[in-house]
Amino acid sequence: MVRALMDQLPNEPIVYIGDTARFPYGPKPIEEIRRYGMQIADELIRRNVKMLVVACNSVEVSAIDHIATRHGVPVIGVVEPGARAAARVTRSGRIGMIGTEATVKSGAYDRAVADIGAGFTLTSAACPTFVDHVEAGDTTSDELRRSARLYLEPLMDADIDTLILGCTHYPLLSGLLQDQLGDEVVLVSSAQETASDVASKLRTDDLAAEVGPPQHISFTTGSAATFDGLAALFLGPDLETVRAEHLSLSEAAWS
Repeated sequence: MVRALMDQLPNEPIVYIGDTARFPYGPKPIEEIRRYGMQIADELIRRNVKMLVVACNSVEVSAIDHIATRHGVPVIGVVEPGARAAARVTRSGRIGMIGTEATVKSGAYDRAVADIGAGFTLTSAACPTFVDHVEAGDTTSDELRRSARLYLEPLMDADIDTLILGCTHYPLLSGLLQDQLGDEVVLVSSAQETASDVASKLRTDDLAAEVGPPQHISFTTGSAATFDGLAALFLGPDLETVRAEHLSLSEAAWS
């Protein structure tokens, strides 16, 4: 998501918080994910951001309405843009979605696809180990491939022609997923579509930055060194990595 924002909005400064100390969010109870999401949103608002992008599907399905109500800035998520992009490219109307357990259980993508209109069916599958593999820098191991075959089997049985990557970690597994599914299945990431929504909202609300280059700031609740290595993997070698600062999010301080 950050990479897509940097590409489409080169003048916009980004303040990013990665809660690596408490990942993965997907298996956690909805109430716990909501609490963490609200806590992070509060911290970003404290740093005077003009818009919040909820770039985690698990947080969006658990807390985006609460975040939007709590703060007086525009809030944009990734679920609706991902569903919209999939509906645009599917040929058969048979769409698949993979995500965390929290995202799949929420039914958020089912509702988003249904809201687009008739003629689409969605088959979803939770992939609980994918985030752990990506965070460990593993995108090709035999263990990961075995898990992928197991997770994707019901989607292949449903004869999908489009797959929504319903977690912002999953684009790093695109090569492996395409190999498993075959070239006829189109992989859809919400990042580009969401970045377009962000750009449109900034223009509409007269919030767009006029000049650059921007000063990006990254925070991590875990190891800054580990975060920097992952940031380089996500952003790509052609973008200079923004070194992260450690941030402590105290549960006791949050209200």
